[in-house]
Amino acid sequence: MSPEIAPLSPAEVLSLLPQRPPFRFVDVVDEIDAERIVARYRFRRDEFFYAGHFPGRPVTPGVILIETMAQVGVVALGYYLASLAMPRAELGNYVALFSECEAEFSAPVYPGEEVTIRAERVYWRSRKLKSRASLHLADGRVAALATVAGVGVPNGAL
Repeated sequence: MSPEIAPLSPAEVLSLLPQRPPFRFVDVVDEIDAERIVARYRFRRDEFFYAGHFPGRPVTPGVILIETMAQVGVVALGYYLASLAMPRAELGNYVALFSECEAEFSAPVYPGEEVTIRAERVYWRSRKLKSRASLHLADGRVAALATVAGVGVPNGAL
């Protein structure tokens, strides 16, 4: 492997994510390799979507849980996989776009909870990544499962 083509560290992967607050749902990448990733996020009590999502007893919307799993299982893992095939200087020329999802929800996620997201690669080819992701509560219970996919496109195509 040439010096320009080398696996990214978890911190480097996190720094490449194009999402920014208030729409970044990854605080830390704990583990990553070519097959899987583990990351965490704490849903802050003042997140913008809680104000209108069940006022008085807010719950994290399912679409936000899907976005969280996609940011980890498609975007973060995708940048890592791309780093194994292209020079680091080129990684910033691409952005991952979400393309498909199938999800199930089994427990609510409340404001203030920290979740752990685990994703495993199903396939990676032609800059398209499909992953199986799970979102776990602090007590280990699974709150959501999803198969998420996306594709890396050149920044100029947006």
